[in-house]
Amino acid sequence: MSGKREYGDYQTPINFADRICHYLKDYRHIQPSAIVEPTCGIGSFLKSSFLFEANEYYGIEINPEYCEICRRSINNGRVTIINSDFFSFSSKALIKDKRQILVIGNPPWVTNSTLSALGSDNLPIKANFKGHKGIDAITGASNFDICEYMILQLINEYRDTNTVISMLCKMSVARNVFKELKRNNTAFASCDMVEFDASKVFGISASACVLVIQLSDKHISSDQCNVYDLEYPKTIQSQLVYINGQLYNNLDTETENFDGRCCFEWRQGVKHDCSKIMELTLQNDMLQNGQKEEVSIEADLIFPLMKSSMFKAPVMHHFTKFVIVTQKKAREDTKHLEQEVPKTWKYLSDNIELFENRKSSIYRGAPPFSMFGVGDYSYSKYKVGVSGFYKRPLFSVLYSDDNKPVMTDDTSYFICFESYDMAYVAMLLLNSEKVQRFLTSIAFLDAKRPYTKKILERIDFDRIVDSLTFEELIKTEQNLNLSYYVTLPMYDAFKSLLGIGQMRFV
Repeated sequence: MSGKREYGDYQTPINFADRICHYLKDYRHIQPSAIVEPTCGIGSFLKSSFLFEANEYYGIEINPEYCEICRRSINNGRVTIINSDFFSFSSKALIKDKRQILVIGNPPWVTNSTLSALGSDNLPIKANFKGHKGIDAITGASNFDICEYMILQLINEYRDTNTVISMLCKMSVARNVFKELKRNNTAFASCDMVEFDASKVFGISASACVLVIQLSDKHISSDQCNVYDLEYPKTIQSQLVYINGQLYNNLDTETENFDGRCCFEWRQGVKHDCSKIMELTLQNDMLQNGQKEEVSIEADLIFPLMKSSMFKAPVMHHFTKFVIVTQKKAREDTKHLEQEVPKTWKYLSDNIELFENRKSSIYRGAPPFSMFGVGDYSYSKYKVGVSGFYKRPLFSVLYSDDNKPVMTDDTSYFICFESYDMAYVAMLLLNSEKVQRFLTSIAFLDAKRPYTKKILERIDFDRIVDSLTFEELIKTEQNLNLSYYVTLPMYDAFKSLLGIGQMRFV
């Protein structure tokens, strides 16, 4: 197939390429002897980079049509255009004058799974390129950002040289690259991010930056990454700090460090990808599905549902949204439901086409009406949950007035408790001013989902209870406009449970 999406194609406007090159020259004082644009497209950065007056220019591009456009529009003997696949071509070997190399460009802003779905051949060989272990290796290798992969490949190719790598990318990619630089002990003099408005430049909604990395031939590196704004290029807007394998955002001396390993298992909510059928709303004492149809089925598989957008109060116990849960664990056989809940089975069977059209590969080969994100933990009576989307996380105690377990959607996360009192204490701790400040220091609010399982797993409750006094719990309770409920014996009981390790819910 052909087309822009096959190549993850967002061509850089020439005026923006000009602006980036002027920034590199005027503010970073780069004087390259050779310039490489590894995914040059129609050659915007090649043209703009003539202001450096380098001796050599190389543009590498997989699309032969773009190569022809470059050759026709760039009439300069110093420029070489090469029609090749980035993933099987080394640019470093071409360069004669290696005094100061600038690698500049705009790699594809897509994941490999997106390109695979489009039938693209513009893909790297699938590999666990970050060296993850276990399940992280499986998920990491199956889907990753092509832009991040390319930048890391370039870093590896030009490692131990004084090359400057300047790439347009998403902020999330830039953070990952900085972390990998540190994780792999790569020598670099600086790694900075210069934010720009991607909606104005490319017409897309994404937090984006120019990632500028000054590699080094000396054994040096920095634990700090400065973040600038292209509109104010001299002023540091914020800083990332790398400490013991983790990134911190604007870390200051007033923020207490609760980083560690959470003694609770953070879980993600149920995933079904069929909301029009599986999710029901109570309207005038009748259940209605997403197609505005009244649904009359057995109550056995109907559970209260807490969607990510519903985290509005610190205690939630009354619900008008419900979800049908067909399994007790992932890939459990569902055939028994035909006999046990015949009305529900018929309702689901009448809509089987919608289930069969679910796009995610996780349903492939699974029993009919399968779900994911289900297990014993789903049926815990008391949960403390949080939305992954909010910039300021509000943690809520979840239980239902009818004693049915409350389910959350798959953009929410929760931990489980056997009693309301322990869930309540955990909620107060998580909503306390100190913990909220800490979470702000490890989350990145420009991300689509600032609070993920990986972020939440870093909350160390042992450190929290060592720091927070009972008086601070009362203050948090007041700030949340809750009636006085927490007691010192409750707090002591919570500490005791942490101490004997009974709170991990398997």
